[in-house]
Amino acid sequence: MSEIHEVLRNPGLVELGIAEHCRYDAGEAIIVEGAEDRSVYLIESGSARVSERVELADAKHIQPGLCDLGAGDVFGELSLFDLGPRSASVVALEPCELLVFDAEALSAYFDQHPEQGYLVLKGLFSILNTRLRRADQRLGSLFAWGLKAHGIDRHL
Repeated sequence: MSEIHEVLRNPGLVELGIAEHCRYDAGEAIIVEGAEDRSVYLIESGSARVSERVELADAKHIQPGLCDLGAGDVFGELSLFDLGPRSASVVALEPCELLVFDAEALSAYFDQHPEQGYLVLKGLFSILNTRLRRADQRLGSLFAWGLKAHGIDRHL
């Protein structure tokens, strides 16, 4: 088990009211894009899909899946650092058991226990780094596709 999971699965966090066990059914929204809540989630079992609303011409929209998450994955972590609205939606693909953390209470706990906060931040930076690299690759592929689809690539 990684250090981030060791810290977040500490039963004392539930006892202190910082975390609670929650269950979501398949198809149930866990996070809604644009919402102002401040929770961090750890998937104990099950899987979920992250998606984002994309506006198209003529007021049409699509909601493509950005990635799927499974047991051991953490999401909603930006609410530890940012008070802004949720940037994506997350829906349970199958029944999910989650640990749900109050971001403000978790942050205050880490202020009191900096060694544990450091381990979690180190783990979150690794997760965010992986997600950023994946997003960069997808953006590059999408850009190349757009150039080719519009015939611009032959002018380069």
